[in-house]
Amino acid sequence: MTDRKLDDNLETAVGAPGEDAAANAAPADATSAPIDEVPADATTAGDPVSADAPAEAAPIDEVPAAFAPEPPRAEPASSASAEDAPQYGVGPFSLREVVLGGLWLVAFVVSFFPVVGQIGTGLSVWGSGIDWVLTIGVPTVAVFLIGLRRLSPQGIRRVGSLGIDQFASVAFSVSTLVWLGIIWNSFITLANQRFFAATWVVWVEFFVMLAGVLLTVFGAFIAPFDQDFRGRAEVPAHRYARPVRAVTARPVVERVAPAAAAPATDAAPAETAAPIDDSVAPSEPDPAVSDATQAYTITEDDSLEPAAARDTFEPVEAATTAADAGAPRHQAFWALAPEERDVVDEVGIPIFRVGPTAWALVLEDRGDSFVVRHEDGRIGYLHDVSGVTRG
Repeated sequence: MTDRKLDDNLETAVGAPGEDAAANAAPADATSAPIDEVPADATTAGDPVSADAPAEAAPIDEVPAAFAPEPPRAEPASSASAEDAPQYGVGPFSLREVVLGGLWLVAFVVSFFPVVGQIGTGLSVWGSGIDWVLTIGVPTVAVFLIGLRRLSPQGIRRVGSLGIDQFASVAFSVSTLVWLGIIWNSFITLANQRFFAATWVVWVEFFVMLAGVLLTVFGAFIAPFDQDFRGRAEVPAHRYARPVRAVTARPVVERVAPAAAAPATDAAPAETAAPIDDSVAPSEPDPAVSDATQAYTITEDDSLEPAAARDTFEPVEAATTAADAGAPRHQAFWALAPEERDVVDEVGIPIFRVGPTAWALVLEDRGDSFVVRHEDGRIGYLHDVSGVTRG
């Protein structure tokens, strides 16, 4: 009984050779069924395994094909790969540039026909002053620069602060507005004089320039012309095209008003006077300083006349020693010059004169000059002291 049960378990785990296909198609729960443990003495006590059993058992952990993981799906191309896609055109020019050149060629040929009047008698845009500059001249320059950019990449790269495409956008936009103005004036003439002055040339030029605006201003949004703007290399912007700098408010300088000076008073009140320290005894005056001060001090009672009047004037020759000859004398005295002499100030400008008609008060004798005081209080220097009489 035990051997029979063991055989049944082996057949369930291994399976018959003819049943391999059925085993592969079986659900996963059939292969995951538990296998009964085989007793340790089953191989020794029982009969050996039958010969019709397969030599090698299939691995139990083999996953059926139905449950195998799916291969990774291919992701859609990113925008970067779309920008890197090659751009095809006509020769060295892109599709947008070829169409733009064709529009300009039509406008250039039509511009030689009369804008007003009849063919052969009217004036074209080239004969109406400088109207050709904005109507056909500026777009011609723009198309020429676009072609030159392809033929000579190191040539003109910008017009002022505008790139070539930006300049072309401005050129075709301005030309469109000028042609629109001519049409508008023709309608005004029609309303007033019952006559439409513009010819078919104006209409053709307007619509051709309008198509140029679509290819330049809005070309980056119109397929397939938008390929011309994809994947372009980034370059530093012109300094006129960069964002403006922030403006900083100028600092305000506060002006400090000068302090008003306190009004001076002749006499300070007694209560505001500084206190006197009685503990400090007054120092005795220096005799030399007192004599010098007294020599310069002249009170109101002093008279400018000499102390003693004499009828005759004789020069006084004071006996001086060699040491006192060069030293200045600070004792004031009266002096009388023998002739009119100038008394000058510190810079040498004469301020008054002294002479033999009046005595002059000398405040200081400096040896080669006198410090002289006038009657009105002016003080000057007498440099010529020769022959002066002292009184």
